[in-house]
Amino acid sequence: MLKKLLIGAAALVLSSCSKDAPKSNETPVLEPAAAEAPGFEHNDYADMENWLCHPDKASDACAIDLTATAIEADGSTQILPFTPANEPEFDCFYIYPTVSFDVTPNSDMIAGPEELSVIANQFARYGEACRLFAPIYRQTTLLELQNQMATGQTVADDAMRYADVIDSWNAYLADENSGRGVVLVGHSQGASMIYQMLENDIVGSAAQDMLIAVHAIGYETAIDPETGLASGLPVCASGSQSGCLVSFASFREPSPPSVDSFFGKNQDGKRAVCTNPARLNNDNGELKAFMPRQSLGRLKPNDYGVAVDTPFVSLPGLLTAECEANDTHDWLAVSIHADPADPRADDIPGDLVFDGKVVADWGLHLVDMNLAMGNLVELAKTESAAWQAAQTPE
Repeated sequence: MLKKLLIGAAALVLSSCSKDAPKSNETPVLEPAAAEAPGFEHNDYADMENWLCHPDKASDACAIDLTATAIEADGSTQILPFTPANEPEFDCFYIYPTVSFDVTPNSDMIAGPEELSVIANQFARYGEACRLFAPIYRQTTLLELQNQMATGQTVADDAMRYADVIDSWNAYLADENSGRGVVLVGHSQGASMIYQMLENDIVGSAAQDMLIAVHAIGYETAIDPETGLASGLPVCASGSQSGCLVSFASFREPSPPSVDSFFGKNQDGKRAVCTNPARLNNDNGELKAFMPRQSLGRLKPNDYGVAVDTPFVSLPGLLTAECEANDTHDWLAVSIHADPADPRADDIPGDLVFDGKVVADWGLHLVDMNLAMGNLVELAKTESAAWQAAQTPE
């Protein structure tokens, strides 16, 4: 049970940013997945209060300032404005990681600063490409995660959190999809929910035909050696592929996962998925990171060597990544190409620090999505183009 819920407290280190058409005339009929779980009241996802991001929500958590400053190695800077897509042709649906500071085993349905922060860091930038949908769900909280790590037991209601996820997905399919392609996006606990959605409710249903791709990061799924599939989907091999899965767990290149590390760990002799988003679209391994200027809960901005006042920072040429493997793990090894002689910082934030010490087994889990955000957004665009092309009869 601990392994199932060893999921990232991503909002602890991420920046705090908050603010108050079908392609075809023949729309497939999507059968909603069943979400029956006794002992709790189901949420109504026709109510916009139960969404963080939704095109019909007035106070959309994704409608925020995502301006970034690109810091070159020589210390020069360039402002990178963010422009949402105008009438995007596809959708993105996001399940966020373990972030809730609520003192109950499952979170409530009120978004706090931590949910708003993780939306800014992990999902809102997809708005450059797609319409954005992000439900609030009664996730397992950070306090409950701490309890599980201490006792090996849980009192969280797993059925309730999954019911929220699948109910929101069903509401999206019924009220918003109308035959549009959709990218599923999730990190850590959110990625584990997406794997559950795929395995229990999507793969083999009509909804699978709507899947442009799945970006489920920071929580592993294993490759079936007989079929080559992971959670029922092929692993993405190029940016011109659709209906496939992108997944990885990031570690610093000099510090690979230990035998005991949960992230990137092989399961029952099956290899964990590692997809390098910086290789799928000919980025030559360069990570197009968007790092937070200031982390939630910190009094001072992160040090990038050059002072900036935008919410995010881009670091061209600083980071590259390659998938690596050993007998027990598959992971994304992140290299930092630092030069102490130049004014730009030689390191990035992202390590989990406990009692003043880096917890190496977590790698760069807390910034998995930040590290590859630019790559992932561009990948969603090319995957959507591939999906759209497949819908057009020859």
